[in-house]
Amino acid sequence: MKALFVKYKSVIKFILTFLLVYIIFSLLYQFYLKTSTGLRFYPDYITNLVSKQTELLIRIFGYDAEVIPHQSEPSMKLLINGKYLARVIEGCNSISVIILFASFVIAFSGKLKETIVFLLSGSVLIYVVNLLRIVILSIGMYRYPWRREILHTVVFPAIIYGIVFILWIIWVNRFSKKRRI
Repeated sequence: MKALFVKYKSVIKFILTFLLVYIIFSLLYQFYLKTSTGLRFYPDYITNLVSKQTELLIRIFGYDAEVIPHQSEPSMKLLINGKYLARVIEGCNSISVIILFASFVIAFSGKLKETIVFLLSGSVLIYVVNLLRIVILSIGMYRYPWRREILHTVVFPAIIYGIVFILWIIWVNRFSKKRRI
């Protein structure tokens, strides 16, 4: 048994580091969500920001967009040309995906400066891609409502998680000290 631990020490260290960072970031995020409820921005600042940015981008694409607080749940209602299409919930704001991304990068650490720059630039890229994903999904649901299910459950999750996977591959192959476990 000891020989297995020695042989797979780097794998075990990666898994434990990943889990520890993921749990810590998730707990901090849950604390943020609990303490931000009922403050100035509804349902929380980040979800509200994503909603407002989505509204702005949809307007840039030539549609009349509006986001308003949902009366019965912690979300923002998204309307295009007066039609209620979707709700922007906490899970739409990309923070959970960024936590997953960051946990992997930290667990597969590289040089400190490269790690910080990659975390920041990767997080911004994930945020922007997620924002564009919501915009395109919303316009797609407005124009092609019969495709709503496949767009929401297959196509657009594949985009956001695909970006994360590509960033992980880039990180491991170009920047990580542990190029091979």
